[in-house]
Amino acid sequence: MTRAPSAPLRLGLRANLAQFTLLVAVNALVGAMIGQERSILPLLADQVFGLTAVTASLTFIVAFGLTKAATNLAAGSLSDRYGRKPVLVAGWLIGLPVPLLLIWAPGWGWVIVANVLLGINQGLTWSTTIVMKIDLVGLDRRGLAMGLNEAAGYTAVAATALATGWLAAEHGLRPAPFLIGIAVAALGLGLSTVFVRETHHHARHEAASHSRAGGDLSGRHILIRTSFTEKALSSASQAGMVNNLNDGLAWGLYPILFATSGLGLARIGALAAIYPAVWGLGQTVTGALSDRWGRKWLIVGGMLTQAVGIAIVAAGSGFAIWAVAAILMGAGTAMVYPTLLAVIGDVAHPTWRARAVGVYRLWRDGGYAVGALIAGITADLLGIRTAIWLVAGITAASGLLVAARMYETRPRT
Repeated sequence: MTRAPSAPLRLGLRANLAQFTLLVAVNALVGAMIGQERSILPLLADQVFGLTAVTASLTFIVAFGLTKAATNLAAGSLSDRYGRKPVLVAGWLIGLPVPLLLIWAPGWGWVIVANVLLGINQGLTWSTTIVMKIDLVGLDRRGLAMGLNEAAGYTAVAATALATGWLAAEHGLRPAPFLIGIAVAALGLGLSTVFVRETHHHARHEAASHSRAGGDLSGRHILIRTSFTEKALSSASQAGMVNNLNDGLAWGLYPILFATSGLGLARIGALAAIYPAVWGLGQTVTGALSDRWGRKWLIVGGMLTQAVGIAIVAAGSGFAIWAVAAILMGAGTAMVYPTLLAVIGDVAHPTWRARAVGVYRLWRDGGYAVGALIAGITADLLGIRTAIWLVAGITAASGLLVAARMYETRPRT
């Protein structure tokens, strides 16, 4: 249980700016934990461990996605029961061994173990920083808050992917790229333990003055409602899953395609960085725009823009063409990512919002596993470019489904 603070509570970004800024910094470190793998692990599978089948080499993404998805679901309930901060600190403790395992792994099975731990780390830390920011900002600035949160995380993914690609080109695939992860995990744990404050009481404060009833739902009811029956919540869940399905494709197959097309490690690292860099920086704009313009059509436009970028990767060749495709994928994802989270915050009642975020992120990050399996199996049977075309079609279909089913959720204030 969490203890309420003695000082009067105020919701809003300005009123909680110091803690909000700290949580943005913490989430940047969370993103950097993924970034250490983005340009390295597919090449490690091929060049160090000799995995020739694409499906086998993508098992690390399947392990990561399934573990992170399940942990997301648990994180919401745990943060409601025990408080946000203990869950955040636990996530960092579990993430500490990840870079060490990647450095010393004698076989591919150890890389899978590292990605199971990374999935738990990401599920606990990223989910909790999202919930804590929603707790702090209240009703009016959720899109901006989610934009800043996701921008920090994915800009750090990009920066770390670029840095690890350069380190791998200069010093080899191990251990140099993963030394960054050791520093990141230690810093994240220290900041979360010493400086981050509990925010659960902010959610209770908002719930006490909330105008809508509906704060007594069971976990099963929340799962069904967020997954299937509530049109906005379920539309967001499927779009989130497809978004990370295509991100799993980019993570697992793009480095292999680029390497077999003759690009060196430094250029592969640059392409691996462009996509999340545009994604990350773009969210500082798109999150705020969703507060002003609305959620639905940003999501639709973002999914269709991603589909175009993926199709260009499948049809094109060469660094310049693929860089344009990466920019389009990043821009489309920036339109979608914070906006989907804002939809969950708009619709879910404050008393079960953390659990709804967990359900949404269960579906969203399950997309990593689904994407890795679809892409890997299709690539082994029909080739890498065919797998990329298939994912482009799935992404476009997801955007059209949102257009047909979701209603606008932006609060009128």
